[in-house]
Amino acid sequence: MPVKIRLQRHGKKGKPFFWIVAADSRAKRDGKFLEKLGIYNPTTNPATIELDVDSSVKWLQNGAQPTDTARAILSYKGALLKNHLAGGVRKGALTEEQAEEKFNAWVAEKEGKVDAKKEALSKEQEAAKAKALEAEKEVNAKREAEAAAAAQPEVEETTEDQEAAAANETEDATAEEAKADEKQDQAGS
Repeated sequence: MPVKIRLQRHGKKGKPFFWIVAADSRAKRDGKFLEKLGIYNPTTNPATIELDVDSSVKWLQNGAQPTDTARAILSYKGALLKNHLAGGVRKGALTEEQAEEKFNAWVAEKEGKVDAKKEALSKEQEAAKAKALEAEKEVNAKREAEAAAAAQPEVEETTEDQEAAAANETEDATAEEAKADEKQDQAGS
């Protein structure tokens, strides 16, 4: 029975999520499978990949052929390297301890690269947030300045109006006093 290591699609429309499976090559894409080897979520940044490396190596040693995408994922997680090192152990070129040491060193280096990428992405996001916050503060400062400038002439007009009203009141009071004086003069005459 020809076995393939391939992706089986799950998830919603527009939001793919894949299982990495070992399946009979004649089975439907999302149909029957022999063993689930891991998951792959391409929607996250960086993509989330969880893989059972030992089971993948077992299937590769038994002759399973990975598809192109599955091969890239197996290579990324180190299953192909571990299979290669296991071949070296079978031929006698390496001991089991040397192969395990090489594989662990490669995994540590790979994890360092992935962590560096995650840190760079988080720093980029923080910088973008800080930039957006600064831009928002500038817009708010401009709005406040415009509001203050618009309110300032009203205040000046209000003081001018109050001064004019006070002057009118004093003129009216002076005019009323003058009329009252004239009436007294007329009454006295």
